Amino acid sequence: MTGTTVSDRYSSGEVAERRLRQVTGAAGRLGMEHLGLLGVLAVVFVLLSLTAPNFLSAGNLLDVARQISFTGLIAFGMTLVIIAGEIDISVGSAIAFGSALFGMLAVDQEWPLWLAAIAVCALGALIGVGAGLLRALLNVPSFIVTLALFSALSGLALLMTDSIPIPITDAGFAALGTGSVLGVPIPALIMAVVFVAFWLLANRTTFGRSVYAVGGNAEAAHLSGIPVARVRAVLFGTTGLLAAVSSLLQTSQLGSGNPTIGIGVEFAVITAVIVGGASLYGGRGSMVGTLLGVVLIGILNNGMVLLGVNSYAQNVANGAIVLLAVLVSVARPSTRRTRRRVIARALES
Repeated sequence: MTGTTVSDRYSSGEVAERRLRQVTGAAGRLGMEHLGLLGVLAVVFVLLSLTAPNFLSAGNLLDVARQISFTGLIAFGMTLVIIAGEIDISVGSAIAFGSALFGMLAVDQEWPLWLAAIAVCALGALIGVGAGLLRALLNVPSFIVTLALFSALSGLALLMTDSIPIPITDAGFAALGTGSVLGVPIPALIMAVVFVAFWLLANRTTFGRSVYAVGGNAEAAHLSGIPVARVRAVLFGTTGLLAAVSSLLQTSQLGSGNPTIGIGVEFAVITAVIVGGASLYGGRGSMVGTLLGVVLIGILNNGMVLLGVNSYAQNVANGAIVLLAVLVSVARPSTRRTRRRVIARALES
C-alpha cells in the first residue's frame, strides 16, 4: 500500500503554516524567564517599599502606571520589531515630531482636535511604513534608516515650532493624559488594551508567527512564501503609529505641543524589551516579558527619584541597565543559531 505523505494531504501553504506553528509556538512560552523576571521585580518592589518614602502610596503607584504607559505603548510594537531582527531608534524623535505637529495643526491651523489627532497618527504610520520599505527593498540596515529618521524628525519638530511649545488649553483633550476611569489612569488603560491586542497578534495570528520566522531566518522565511518586505513595512508602520499615540498622550498631559519631549525614550523602550527576554539577534521575545520589563524599569526610575538619587547618577544607572540588558541578550548566541537552523529546516522541508 502506498504511504500518504504530508504534501498529499495538505497544500504547500498549509504545510508551511503547520510547521511554523510547531516551530515558533514555543517562542511565546518563555515561562521560566518570566518567573525569573517576576522574581527580580518582586525583590525590587519590596526593597523600594522599605527604603523609598511614599513608594507604596496609591498616588505614587498610579503615577508610575501613568508614566510607564507612554513607553509601554511603544515597547509592545518594538518587541515585534526586535523579534524580526530589526531595530527602531527613531521613536523618541517621532514623539517630539507628533507633539509638535499636533500643536501646529490644532492651534496654528485651527484644525478640530480629533482631525489633528488622526492626521498625526496617519502620518506617523506612513513614515514608519516608508522606513520599513527602505529597509526591505533597498536592504539598508534598519539602524541606519531609523538613525536618519531620528535626526530628521527631531529637526522637523524644532523647525515647525521655532523650538517653542504650543499651548493647548482644551479641557477634554487634557483629560486624555491626566484623567482616570475608576481611579485608573487613562494612559494605563490604553496601554492595557494595546498589550492584549499585541499579545493576540504575536501568539494567535499567522502574521505573528511570520514575524518570529523572519527573525529566525529571513531568507528561509522568504523561500517559504512569507512576504518579508511586507512584514517589515508593517512592523515599522506599527512603531510609527504607537509613537504617534504616545505623543498625543504626552501632549495631553503637558498641555502643549512640545518639540523637545521624547528624549531618550528609544533607549528606555529598547531596554525594557531586552530586559523582558527579547534577543537582539531576532527570533526571540514575548509581550509578557516586555510588560514585566517596562514595569521593572519604571519602578526603578521612580524609586531613584524618591530616594533623591542625583539625576546624573540616574543617567549612569540607566546606561548600566542598557549595557547589562544587551550583554544578557548577546550571551545567547547559541539560542539564535539553533533557532535559525530549526526554522530553516522546517520551512525548507
